[in-house]
Amino acid sequence: MTGPEPAPPPRLPSLTFLGHSTMLIEIAGTRILTDPLVFERLLILRRMATRLDPALHRDLDAVLISHLHVDHLHIRSLLQVGRETRVIMPAGGERLLTGHGFARVEGVRPGETVAVGPVRVTATFAEHDGRRPPLGPRAQALGFVLEEGPTKVYFAGDTDVFPGMADLAPSLDVAMLPVWGWGPRLGRGHMNPRTAALALRLLRPRYAVPIHWGTLWPYGFGRVVPGRLTDPPREFASFARRYAPGVHVLLTPPGEPVSFDPIGPGTTVFRGPRSKPPRPPRLPGLPGTRRRS
Repeated sequence: MTGPEPAPPPRLPSLTFLGHSTMLIEIAGTRILTDPLVFERLLILRRMATRLDPALHRDLDAVLISHLHVDHLHIRSLLQVGRETRVIMPAGGERLLTGHGFARVEGVRPGETVAVGPVRVTATFAEHDGRRPPLGPRAQALGFVLEEGPTKVYFAGDTDVFPGMADLAPSLDVAMLPVWGWGPRLGRGHMNPRTAALALRLLRPRYAVPIHWGTLWPYGFGRVVPGRLTDPPREFASFARRYAPGVHVLLTPPGEPVSFDPIGPGTTVFRGPRSKPPRPPRLPGLPGTRRRS
């Protein structure tokens, strides 16, 4: 007499960090893009990372929007993705897109689940301001848990640490966590490298990918605390070794795929770009990058 068959091991998703809060998540043949921001300029900000291959934001099954701020819900980038694309976003902000001709817009609230092909997408709470400045609608900021079979990943969007992270997604494979922003300082409702590492204690993922760093920087601020453009992911990895030594931390430059190497817990993988980008962030000690002139 034999016992029940063990559960199949999770299949790791294919992840590409396009920069800022934009991740291409591919699970079971399903392509999902988060918070698309694919242009070189945004208001007072310019992209400091690798130019993106347009193929990375084409042929999508869905787009996930975490909240209504312009660097996360960017109308021009969404138009580039295509009005026919299915968009899942915070309930209450739909008119921002339907007014631009998007026909497949779905508003969700924390705890609600939708299916994108074989992938179950559950909206989660996020500790962040959800309004659209200056006079736009207000909606609850979200994160998302994506599940397919035993595979489970968490995209945090923009959030501070909150106690509910402990019960957010048991047996989590990958957590994509913001570790900074687009300037020399952080406002309320964000995680810095230390608090993002503390979040790992609550989430307990197998892997962690730091996002929301190294991509956008204000014009004229190149000499103002320049380390804030490139240091946060390394600081996050250092704090993670202290607070969550069992988590694999995968540091990936903006514009590059995430590499899942068969490494031991608590170690860090940092893969350099495959070719020299036109405007990479300065990443000391990272092969394949160069200093900006």
